[in-house]
Amino acid sequence: MESIKHALSSWDRDGTLAKRLEEQQQRLLQHKGIQSFLKQHPDVTRSMIERGLSKLYEYEKEQAHCDACPGLEACPNMMTGYTPHLYVERGHIALSYTQCPLKGAQVEAQAQQALIQSLYIPKDVLKATFDNIDQDGARQQALTAALRFVTEAQPGKNGRGLYLCGPFGVGKTYLLGAIANDLKDKHIKTCLIYTPDFFREMKQAIGDGSVQEKLENIRKVPVLMFDDIGAETTTAWTRDEVLGPILQYRMSENLPTLFTSNYNYNELEEALSYSDKGGIERLKAKRLMERIKHFTTFVEVRGRNRRTSL
Repeated sequence: MESIKHALSSWDRDGTLAKRLEEQQQRLLQHKGIQSFLKQHPDVTRSMIERGLSKLYEYEKEQAHCDACPGLEACPNMMTGYTPHLYVERGHIALSYTQCPLKGAQVEAQAQQALIQSLYIPKDVLKATFDNIDQDGARQQALTAALRFVTEAQPGKNGRGLYLCGPFGVGKTYLLGAIANDLKDKHIKTCLIYTPDFFREMKQAIGDGSVQEKLENIRKVPVLMFDDIGAETTTAWTRDEVLGPILQYRMSENLPTLFTSNYNYNELEEALSYSDKGGIERLKAKRLMERIKHFTTFVEVRGRNRRTSL
């Protein structure tokens, strides 16, 4: 700083620039944030202040933006959503940045949203909540069961899920979305899958050798949801090499699995027994259904068809 002053004095003969710098320095020292910093650090010397003027200027500018906050989207700070903080490091005034409350809320919301994974599920389902579900009397039993599941959910300890059965359009998939969003608030990760498209994807994965990788990602999700199981034409391979291993792993790890279907237990077992080769494999279908029955609570979802009522 002394060398700078010496250089300035060589061409600032009348002292105008030096006076202006001194005035700006005094103005900086009147800033309430800087005054608070100096009170917290009484060991800060005049020399340290002069060497740290650039940091003080930066702090004043960025803090002024925060004081007149225009919102996160319009934040003019160098680091959007971050607020400045002065500190002392090795005898020098230094500046750091931390998330402001608005940025923190955004990061938290993004982290929570990441708790919900989905495959081939409509966006409106992923926004579903219990508050915006039509709570007519016909669906009360299903709503009660869904809320109970959310309340009692403990992946790794309690592996019991739900089997939501009912005709088209009564809101089974939407109910899964509401469950996923409530579990998100409890920081429980979920994955909601449209079963027919998932099985098609798994068949395609044979070609690029990614079957095991995809299975590994799906089977370990704390709460897994299969939407519309039975709607697809099940092959022996998807039954025995995809669905079977997923459910076996989840049973052993006490990870709950939820299903929606137009079929009841017996009807789904019948659908799973048919082989794509034209035969009937009742024993394999029965074995798979025993896993589903043992680790789910059967819930009938009633009500009018809301798809035809739109």
